[in-house]
Amino acid sequence: MIRSQINPMPEYFDRYINMTDDVDLATAFKISLHELENAPIEKWKAFGNKTYAPGKWTVKDILQHLTDTERVFSYRALSFARGEKTVTSFDEENYGRQANANNRTLEDLLEEAVIVRKSTMKLYETFTTEMLKKVGIGFKGEYSVLAIGFIFPGHQRWHFKVIEDKYYPLLNE
Repeated sequence: MIRSQINPMPEYFDRYINMTDDVDLATAFKISLHELENAPIEKWKAFGNKTYAPGKWTVKDILQHLTDTERVFSYRALSFARGEKTVTSFDEENYGRQANANNRTLEDLLEEAVIVRKSTMKLYETFTTEMLKKVGIGFKGEYSVLAIGFIFPGHQRWHFKVIEDKYYPLLNE
């Protein structure tokens, strides 16, 4: 199924989903995995543990956030695919504070993100078209297993764009 077949389109998560190409989900996953595996890690190392503003996440925090979020949303996708109708929320800010990402290397964080993405891709390979269409209620409303699938690559692109827009200017200071 392709992105434009998402129904309903979740209002809050559409900002992530719409950052993906209108391709089938397997292709969207492959593209995002390629983008993740080819992240400009050497450039990112130049930021160290800097943030672009007080209270914002470091690049390491962002990578950990992507991984944590993917794990949580993979559980949601699995739950909805298996017939559950409602899942609980998680406090991403608290997860970020507790994760200890800044004491890890970018290489380690990126390796973990790649492993989690491959695991998510494998999970989605097991879903039938009927499962992809199943809808449940979670954080910010109702969404389908298919929509969750497209959230992953879109969420990654969203945060990679934040790094590009907010952190790259720090290299010129």
